[in-house]
Amino acid sequence: MLVISSREFREKQKMYLDLVDQNEQVIVQRGKNKAYTLTSISDADRFFANPEVKARIMHSLEQAKQGNLTTLTKKEINDLLGV
Repeated sequence: MLVISSREFREKQKMYLDLVDQNEQVIVQRGKNKAYTLTSISDADRFFANPEVKARIMHSLEQAKQGNLTTLTKKEINDLLGV
């Protein structure tokens, strides 16, 4: 784990972001009482951060709670997937 100042981060952004890409934990200290952790995000993170996707998932969960479900056989799933 590396703890660096915000000034050092600004001066060497590429180096620290490359370290994060290599799974190194980097914390940027800003003043005495503020700190930030740098983390990379995956395509899945971006997918689930999309408000439209989140709304559709929440809608589906609500439908499931109400018992509004459709059960598919393995063959039906494979047919939908083209397998």
